[in-house]
Amino acid sequence: MGAVYSSEKIAQVFSYESSDVDWCEDNYRHSENVAEYFNTMSSLIFFIISPIMLYLFHPYAKERNLAIHSVWIMMIFVGIFSAYFHMTLSFVGQMLDELSILWVLALGYSMWFPRKFFPFFIKDRYRFSSFIMVATVITTVSSFVKPTANAYALNFFGLHILYVVIQEMRGCTDQKLLRLFKLSVALWVLAISCWISDRFGCSFWQRLGFCYLHGIWHILIVIAVAYATTLVAYLDANHEIPYSLPGLQFWPSDKWPVGLPQIVLKGTTKTQKRC
Repeated sequence: MGAVYSSEKIAQVFSYESSDVDWCEDNYRHSENVAEYFNTMSSLIFFIISPIMLYLFHPYAKERNLAIHSVWIMMIFVGIFSAYFHMTLSFVGQMLDELSILWVLALGYSMWFPRKFFPFFIKDRYRFSSFIMVATVITTVSSFVKPTANAYALNFFGLHILYVVIQEMRGCTDQKLLRLFKLSVALWVLAISCWISDRFGCSFWQRLGFCYLHGIWHILIVIAVAYATTLVAYLDANHEIPYSLPGLQFWPSDKWPVGLPQIVLKGTTKTQKRC
């Protein structure tokens, strides 16, 4: 009986609509197999932006630490789990979606959090990274206590990251860096506004017949992450590998009004050794 009960419980958490979270989009309106069609399809943006950012980050990651690629590799998994969650609205899909975002944040904190903001009892990045990983494991386990609160907790990390970046940007006069900062903040504000509006203003958007703000959130947040990670990586490069003479430009062309940001290195370890 116990085995049967366990099997039923496992099947339940994988079943369609077993999650307590349901976004504003009408369920099964466009497909009998996909609960939230546009929310699912918009998750495909992760599979477009992430490989491009892996390519754009490679010169910097090669000089700094190849583990940096894990951030954008993990973003691909965020896309996979986001699509799975919105397709099924299952409890397992929800947890995989939220926990993959948590681990992207953990990886980012581990590799890019400025040393001057480390806790007083931590002196090097290895110990800081170990501390972040332990804290993330504990948070992963505790996230099952009240799953409906997870998404709100994750969004608060955005405020902390914004605070740290503002502290780092004080006194900055580099116009290209200031532009990247402003674009990153604007994209994040637009993205979080869509998320909040879909979550708390659903009845209003349903009256207008426009229930796709969460899908727009997917698109905006991926682009915002591309901008923000390039910003913090550039600040990190100036602190950790200043000999590389990091610069900023936009892909595919610096002359285009829109594009994805990238770090260009004018120096390398070899040039440092010659000096």
